[in-house]
Amino acid sequence: MFWADRIAGEVEARFGKNPGRPLIVRDEKTASGRVHVGSMRGVMIHGTVSQALKDRGIDNTFLYEINDTDPMDGFPVYLPEEFKQYMGFPLFRIPSPDGIAKNFADYFATEFKQVIESSGFTPTFYNVSELYLSGKMDESIREALTHAGEIRRIYLEVSGSQKPENWYPLSVICENCGKVGTTKVTSFDGTYVTYVCDPHAVEWAQGCSHAGKVSPYGGNATLPFKVEWPAKWKVVGVDIEGGGKDHSTRGGTRDVGGHIAREVFRYEPPFDVPYEFFLVGGKKMSSSKGRGSSAREIADLLPPKIFRLAILSKDINQAINFDPEGDTIPVLYDLYDKLAQGFATTKDDDYARLFTLAHAGVVPPSGFLPRFSQVAFIIQMPHMQLEKEMAALKGSPLTDAENAEVEERAVYAKRWLDLYAPEKFVFKLQESLPEAAKNLNDVQKKALGMLAEYIQESEAMPSGEDVHHFLHGLKDSVPIAPGELFKAIYLVFLAKESGPKAGWFLSSLNKELVLKLLGEAA
Repeated sequence: MFWADRIAGEVEARFGKNPGRPLIVRDEKTASGRVHVGSMRGVMIHGTVSQALKDRGIDNTFLYEINDTDPMDGFPVYLPEEFKQYMGFPLFRIPSPDGIAKNFADYFATEFKQVIESSGFTPTFYNVSELYLSGKMDESIREALTHAGEIRRIYLEVSGSQKPENWYPLSVICENCGKVGTTKVTSFDGTYVTYVCDPHAVEWAQGCSHAGKVSPYGGNATLPFKVEWPAKWKVVGVDIEGGGKDHSTRGGTRDVGGHIAREVFRYEPPFDVPYEFFLVGGKKMSSSKGRGSSAREIADLLPPKIFRLAILSKDINQAINFDPEGDTIPVLYDLYDKLAQGFATTKDDDYARLFTLAHAGVVPPSGFLPRFSQVAFIIQMPHMQLEKEMAALKGSPLTDAENAEVEERAVYAKRWLDLYAPEKFVFKLQESLPEAAKNLNDVQKKALGMLAEYIQESEAMPSGEDVHHFLHGLKDSVPIAPGELFKAIYLVFLAKESGPKAGWFLSSLNKELVLKLLGEAA
């Protein structure tokens, strides 16, 4: 069973077929910089579970929160130095880097929203600052301050984190300097909190030493994440919300939040969907520290159907290692082609489900699909015409839909080749015998000489199939191991030890060039 359908079944078992109201599926991201592509796993998991629930007839709403009240606690390497003055400020109170967007958080959130929507997901977006400024968080703030002792106990018992007896779960926006990351609440009288903006509270920002008294409501303060998370579950009415597996470990954020939800806010925690990390080149990423690839960069590297497939094809308990500088993209296209073939022929349930979700429910007609690696090779060969070569491979002219697919693959292949493709996928047709091919052994030279004779005797350049059969016949007549023969061919024509299917490749070349290079090699 496809993972999203399995989860939807578990949700149905908890809430029933007819909960009596639309269920709330929620996810969030802090807009502290360019959002890394790993955050798209949460988007796609929650969005696909939402769709799986709808497919079961269970009404639900997918909400996506932009967290814009956190302090700037890491300095993105791509920001001008002038922004360092805003370290410790709430993200929604920092100016936009482009001077156009509403604020810092809005600037980065806008790019991420565009990626989400272009990937085929349409959650209802909102900013957490809206909850604070509108007063919707006020009751949760009051409860958290009133039950500060219980929260300190939960921190200690569940996670082993010991807070001082005078610690309150709240950060006030300093009335003097505007920072939220440097303030400490020292008391609460039921209406106002007293606080100090501590110069030594954190390493990444300096407080101004101001001491004051202010109402904690109406957007003047924020709760710490382990308290804010369960508070938002109650305020928003969340029923289903997952997170990276690190949050769901024993004593982790989810565990602490679950206890606070039940014991302080009297709210049953939402159905959990813990999932593995999305890695880029084997590394976990950070938005504010500039590590890894942004969601925008990776989304621009893939068409939506392949981007969706990259994430949806893995069960949530499997890590995804996306390496644009490796084989990831060609392998994803091969998987897509396999799913397309399975969908068109066997209608296998898992194949059909995943293929349908990759296309956001709108499945294209079946047709000829060239391998991505083959397209990537052809567009590097100036003597080759893509459409002509594709028609030859198919054995008939391409339909409009097939031609559109080929052109799309060519666009993304060129982008990948220009930016990330490893050396083994980058080819250049040689015009004279390269140095790499000048040390062939006698057996290889003999085989290439026989190949040259075969081509010379043919009136025109033989077909790819004919060359293929001739090459495989050489293993007995020379004799030569196939690997040694193909290595020699690739060294002669591409100055590499590997390449595309040799028969098809050679048949596409100019006969005179083939005979020239084979003659020089033999």
